[in-house]
Amino acid sequence: MSTDPTSPPRASDAPSSDITPADSESDPRRRRPRIRVRRAVIASATAFALALGGGAWWALERFVIPHVEVTDASAYEAANSTVEAASTSDADAVTTATSYSSDYADVTISTVTTGSGDSTVTYYVADVTLSDATVLRSAFANDTFGENITENTSDIAADNDAIFAINGDYYGFRSTGIEIRNGVVYRDEGAREGLAFYTDGTVQVYDETQTTAAELLAAGVWNTLSFGPAIVEDGAVVDGVEDVEVDTNVGNHSIQGEQPRTAVGVIDSNHLVFVVVDGRSPGYSAGVSLPDLGEIMIGLGATTAYNLDGGGSSTMYFDGEVVNQPSNGGERGTSDILYIAASSSS
Repeated sequence: MSTDPTSPPRASDAPSSDITPADSESDPRRRRPRIRVRRAVIASATAFALALGGGAWWALERFVIPHVEVTDASAYEAANSTVEAASTSDADAVTTATSYSSDYADVTISTVTTGSGDSTVTYYVADVTLSDATVLRSAFANDTFGENITENTSDIAADNDAIFAINGDYYGFRSTGIEIRNGVVYRDEGAREGLAFYTDGTVQVYDETQTTAAELLAAGVWNTLSFGPAIVEDGAVVDGVEDVEVDTNVGNHSIQGEQPRTAVGVIDSNHLVFVVVDGRSPGYSAGVSLPDLGEIMIGLGATTAYNLDGGGSSTMYFDGEVVNQPSNGGERGTSDILYIAASSSS
């Protein structure tokens, strides 16, 4: 299993990374091969675990075997969401190589390189403004909520007609946290510092253990993320952020050091900035520490910023392509994304 300190181990590392965005776009049958590969991996791992005994079986159950809770999440949300999401129909959208503009969202992508030699750091910035907070949405791998269900960020994005997307909090690695997605409660097990997106366009860091999903919904929360930690609050890097542990489990005990990162920052209501930092590639990008990530966010104008799943998961997608260079040499499956749908004529 992987011991990526910023992202948990997963069985899909090797096989799923072979399916590139170009492959999946050109093959309309892409979902069937991916499912077959995953089933083959699970079958092989199951046989191996049974041969080794209880400890290996526990690891297989914990990290590999899918545990489905909600299938067809899109239909589930349509039937149960507490919020009527804004329509994203707009025939007048304009897309360039680095920007997208419509009546409901403006996205500008930029690349920043700092330092030199082995200290070079390369990161990608998406400056996003929205006309309605519900335009920023969440989607699950295979449109299914549960543990150990993964799909490449670009595939989830393509399945949801996204113009822009980043990897989310990889909720599927754990059974705790408050997970509200598109106005629907999927999990209510407060455990850590979360991030809440409200329908009025505000975004706040909060303590999951001091509230409930029902209270958050009543207050107007549209989406939550459960990873962290907060890296910027009140315009300053959070003291002691370099010592925070998100989870105390295999492969995700520590998220410290210079790593690939994904983060979201808040500039103003309905004005967000998303950053993906590449890493583990000397001469191209070494990665950054959490305090350094905070400084990047402050430099971009964020007064609040929150760390998301990183390491090999860190991925930014725009207009059908992966923008950055994931540290595994290709995408690695994750359980969820944040995205903005491309416009379409109504």
